[in-house]
Amino acid sequence: MSLPKVLERIEQACSRVGRDPQGVRLVVVTKGQSVTEIREQVLRFGSFPLGESRIQEALPKMDELTAEWHFVGPLQRNKARFAVRFDLVHSLDSLRLAETVARKAVENGKVQPVLLELNLGREPQKHGLFEEELLEALAQVQALQGLWVQGLMTVAPFSENPEAVRPIFARLSRLADHYQLPERSMGMSGDFEVAVEEGATLVRVGRAIFEPDA
Repeated sequence: MSLPKVLERIEQACSRVGRDPQGVRLVVVTKGQSVTEIREQVLRFGSFPLGESRIQEALPKMDELTAEWHFVGPLQRNKARFAVRFDLVHSLDSLRLAETVARKAVENGKVQPVLLELNLGREPQKHGLFEEELLEALAQVQALQGLWVQGLMTVAPFSENPEAVRPIFARLSRLADHYQLPERSMGMSGDFEVAVEEGATLVRVGRAIFEPDA
């Protein structure tokens, strides 16, 4: 595909459900891409949030590129000190991790924007809170000095048919509405259009931008 094509498909998905495309932000996942590739395939089209899922890969790119940086992958507690370098952490998945990130944010004089990650598909290999843990976890995390919970995130179970995961995205939107959280980070290269139709405010797309045949 390409970045302009992804943007076009986001607009089309918004049109189908009567949404304003301005309410959806494309987070370009740059994992595995060089700084040169990011400049050529992303930044020449404008300014977009860039998403990374590995701290050790992200840091050198962050030193070279001035951009809005999002951390979208699993965050280990021993690397939580680097979380405060990001503009938004999508993947806060436990109270212990939240406490560590909060402490580092306070030490750096920052209020760190975060999303709570939910494992709505209840997949054992994936990170995230179960839905029944959200109420207590949200209250505990919101009480921590140094963190600003902006919304929720989920990674849907893989399916060749994007319609199969529509209920996951619908559920995340309902939970975000219930807890009055504005951001819903959901949808990746294979299912971002369905996610947009169900209320995503952030879609995390990499493969569909960087791989021509995606």
